Amino acid sequence: MVKKASSFAALSGLVYSTDSGRHCPDCGQPVAACICKTTLIPAGDGIARVRRETKGRGGKTVTTVSGVPLAEEPLKDLASALKKRCGCGGSLKDGVIEIQGEHVELLLAELLKRGFKAKKSGG
Repeated sequence: MVKKASSFAALSGLVYSTDSGRHCPDCGQPVAACICKTTLIPAGDGIARVRRETKGRGGKTVTTVSGVPLAEEPLKDLASALKKRCGCGGSLKDGVIEIQGEHVELLLAELLKRGFKAKKSGG
């Protein structure tokens, strides 16, 4: 009989210490000094590119916004505001905002109104 290694070994990191309190499970730092949530602004040319995509989505149309020069938390807030503006659902995946439906012109206008450099990308 062969024993498999339990997943307990992967979860056996420090969770609480009386020296510094709670620790982040991802980076192992104290919660006050956690470096996981503070991501830097991604490098790029500072232009948000808005495009319409259907490939690999079962024929459904999705509008994507990539290259927005924001950190993770402000990008989440922007994605939420854009979804509300369009009145539809969407998500944020790997720094790319995905909005359900075809909203290229509406998103371009909204991004320009918010002070971002934005342009239409693709056909």
